[in-house]
Amino acid sequence: MRRSSTMILAGVASLAAGSTVLAPGAHAAPTAATQAATVCSPYALMKSMTLQQRVGQLFMVGTPATGASSQVLDQITDYHVGNVFLSGRSTSGTATPARTTAALRSRVTAASTAKTPLFIATDQEGGAVQVLQGSGFSRIPAALTQGSWSPSTLQSSATTWARQLAGVGVNLNLAPVADTVPSAAAARNNPPIGVYQREYGYTSYKTTDGSTAFLRGMTAGNVGSTTKHFPGLGLVTANTDTSYGVHDRITTASSPYLNPFKADIKQGVTAVMMSSAIYDKIDPSTLAVFSTKAVRLVTATGFAGPIMTDDVGNAVQPGRWPAANRAVNSLYAGVDLVLTVNPSVLPTMYDAILQRAQTDPWWESRVESAAWHVLMGKSQRGLLANGCTA
Repeated sequence: MRRSSTMILAGVASLAAGSTVLAPGAHAAPTAATQAATVCSPYALMKSMTLQQRVGQLFMVGTPATGASSQVLDQITDYHVGNVFLSGRSTSGTATPARTTAALRSRVTAASTAKTPLFIATDQEGGAVQVLQGSGFSRIPAALTQGSWSPSTLQSSATTWARQLAGVGVNLNLAPVADTVPSAAAARNNPPIGVYQREYGYTSYKTTDGSTAFLRGMTAGNVGSTTKHFPGLGLVTANTDTSYGVHDRITTASSPYLNPFKADIKQGVTAVMMSSAIYDKIDPSTLAVFSTKAVRLVTATGFAGPIMTDDVGNAVQPGRWPAANRAVNSLYAGVDLVLTVNPSVLPTMYDAILQRAQTDPWWESRVESAAWHVLMGKSQRGLLANGCTA
């Protein structure tokens, strides 16, 4: 289902302190057939929600994997937060994250999320990026090692890893990494991906084989997957988490480095995560996550699930913008789901979106569209089957 660009925002003032609101991104509305498909369709559920609940669906906030923070538990109740990310490291096996996810799910009520289940996500890529460890969890090798396996072996292994996640209540993995690092030599100068061997190989073909096999395994194990970091972090020489001014000066809108992401979308990936780098040959004016041009490269594929940010709570590059701007600019560009590992900025971000939606018809429509895409992702994972209240 494609997003259209027929809605144009008029008269939105510039935002304060270092950024302006960007041109609106591709904006989708569900078709009449989608709306009428079932009383428990994502559209029907979205329309049954209050505006406050719809805004809550647009955020994913972080809590330690070792225990649900009281702050995040309260935010599910008070800010209707619809999605949570398990952060840090949990090394004591399955019991700890299982308790964490159970505590999060206990806050799902008619008043908080319209009984809509949470996306409970984590980073379970392998190698240096594996949040959940210990008894009951396989020790997952780095993607570069995974990429040396046959696709069937990787898919089978990923199915096992997914079942381990599902067993503790995690239903969305922020993986696979679909970034292509062009060579082993380049990997040494690529802090976010290559230094940690997060790439499946050194060509877009190898990356595609690895990322699609991984996500097929996740799907078979009943866990959603997230292809990241569109349009790719394999060519940068600094990390957007720790540095400002991170540019990719090579990737274009027709680059083969986009092919792994497109293949993941075709394979049925649940979510697409935008990069926070600046792509000089796509849109040199701003970060990809704030860029209409970059987001439209995703929507042009017909992807109907949620497009999400990388972390915009703690990361240095987007941190140059005030918290409210990070949320507003992302949503304005066409992103649907804002990830902040730091829950302390959630109230500012939430209020910025809610206030606009309460006073501007375009923003109200944008919130509806974004919430619908998030719910489409949840529907894909079967999360709405028993939770639809429409």
